[in-house]
Amino acid sequence: MQPGWTSLLFDVNGESRAAIFPTHHTLLEVLREELALPGTKHGCELGECGTCAVLVDGRPILSCLALAADMAGKKIETVEGLQNGNALHPLQQTMADLGAAQCGYCTPGILMTAKALLAENPSPTDGEIRAALAGNLCRCTGYHKIVEAIEGAAALLRGEDWVASREVLYGAVEPASVGGYPPPWSSPTGGEENKQRPATGPHALESVAPLGEYPPPWSSPTRGEEEKQRPATGPHAFESAAPLGEYPPPRSSPTRGEEVKQGSSEVHRG
Repeated sequence: MQPGWTSLLFDVNGESRAAIFPTHHTLLEVLREELALPGTKHGCELGECGTCAVLVDGRPILSCLALAADMAGKKIETVEGLQNGNALHPLQQTMADLGAAQCGYCTPGILMTAKALLAENPSPTDGEIRAALAGNLCRCTGYHKIVEAIEGAAALLRGEDWVASREVLYGAVEPASVGGYPPPWSSPTGGEENKQRPATGPHALESVAPLGEYPPPWSSPTRGEEEKQRPATGPHAFESAAPLGEYPPPRSSPTRGEEVKQGSSEVHRG
């Protein structure tokens, strides 16, 4: 063996794996580069983020700070060893069910840390879970679904039934204030909803106008009727409306020739 190199037989995920590596290499480097186990991730490599956490003799350690040469005779567990054949570990199952992994980069370290927690404490409280994960940073999820997933996995490991709550999956239902919108109707049609919806306030329809203003209460007027009912001035006036006596005169759909005869000579000279 050349100076500065180490040969070691590792016990990883229940299997014996031999590797030759530079003596100064960390366990993280040997797992990924020599043993082809890339599930353990490079993070800060300063012991700050928890991304590289693995279990050594059942306890979580930061593999970026542990020398691989010190692992002789120790049992190492990585995220690749969680799954049992084709069956996911309950932690993997609940994390997937709740969408607790987003980018997923920090997930292997969280899974291994959580496994160690549940092996020691089968019924952790919310606070105990958060304390155990204090060294695992996640930039995506906000931790809420991660904590819920670990609580669900703990229940499954205890042999209990567990179903994720609707609030966790879809968010809390916003309660309506007493007497406010929406009223307690059952699937109203558009017309019924408009009658029940208030004319003022934050839930008012944008098309609702003060009483007596445009639009008047007609039912599907034709274009001609609408022009008669709609004011010639003000915010509801048509852009094409002209003062009485000016062009165009109040005729009904003139032909092109008639329109030219009725238009002023100043307009058509331009």
